[in-house]
Amino acid sequence: MRTTAAVLRELGGRWEVEEVELDPPGPGEVLVEIAASGLCHSDEHLVTGDLPVAFPMVGGHEGAGRVLEAGPGVTEVEVGDPVVMTFLPSCGRCSYCVRGWTSLCNDGAGATLGPQLDGTYRFHSRGADVGQMCLLGTFARHTVVPVKSVVTIDEGFPLHLAALVGCGVTTGFGSAVRSAELRAGDACVVIGIGGVGANAVQGARVAGCRYVVAVDPVRFKRETALKLGATHVAGSMDEAWNLVSQLTRGQLADAAILCTGVAEGSYLQPALQLVGKKGRVVVTALGHPDEETASLSLLDLTLYEKQIRGALFGSSNGQHDVPRLLEMANLGMLELQELITREYALEDINQGFDDMRHGRNIRGLIRF
Repeated sequence: MRTTAAVLRELGGRWEVEEVELDPPGPGEVLVEIAASGLCHSDEHLVTGDLPVAFPMVGGHEGAGRVLEAGPGVTEVEVGDPVVMTFLPSCGRCSYCVRGWTSLCNDGAGATLGPQLDGTYRFHSRGADVGQMCLLGTFARHTVVPVKSVVTIDEGFPLHLAALVGCGVTTGFGSAVRSAELRAGDACVVIGIGGVGANAVQGARVAGCRYVVAVDPVRFKRETALKLGATHVAGSMDEAWNLVSQLTRGQLADAAILCTGVAEGSYLQPALQLVGKKGRVVVTALGHPDEETASLSLLDLTLYEKQIRGALFGSSNGQHDVPRLLEMANLGMLELQELITREYALEDINQGFDDMRHGRNIRGLIRF
């Protein structure tokens, strides 16, 4: 079939909206009509090279829609089902999945590279194969994805809001409640209030933290963080240290969650200084692929038993957490609409990413 998609053709390029050819779903795959897709910073990493991929590539990995067709052997979903697509597949059988670590599923090992799980391509354009970001490619009106990457949700939930739970909401929320293991009465600092950090703030609030300090240089993002549950805000990590030290009588935070657009090695020591004894620094942001050095005090790490933890998808389990988070939203425990700063047509995708780069959005959303 023919459909419309936003394709990135070169490093540092612009998204090109064009007609592409889409193959029907193969075994274990489904054809999905996309209702909405979030504009996540991870897609910007394709442009900058912080996520090395082969071009051309259909972007987008945060989306929701309806199943139009199921490939051979698919029994988990039916035609017409509303689904959220998670950017990491889950086979349910590998060593990591059976231990509950589905964000580390073996099938996710090459998810950003372009081809599907069988090594072939579903999108084609200008006589060439076109890859799919995280096996999904949600910057398209239609896409073919592994059934391992979709989660069926309740009928009637607004699909444009459900789309956000495919990445940003689950990653941020999970970074707080799973990776950072926040508990009632803790103090937490969230560094970077974008589509992920805003939800780390929500996770810290739901976990019952007594203090949630949101750090961002952009005033509107700090103001949004207060609406989402932050108790205090700061414009920099230095400013946050003075604030957290005062609030906690010098004990500092139990956890700091790094959700900046890119994780720089120079951010690690200031983040470690924000946490006290046994404090956890959770690195959710992606770093540069060729950066292998970071600044930190190994003495503090040992003497105060501080910890540094990586977090992929917020250490979450998509099949369990996506429906749970949507139910929390229905109950008024989690804000989704407040996350959407602006909506765009697919043809305006480059404007959407420009707004993200300049700090004008918490989350931009493409509506089809």
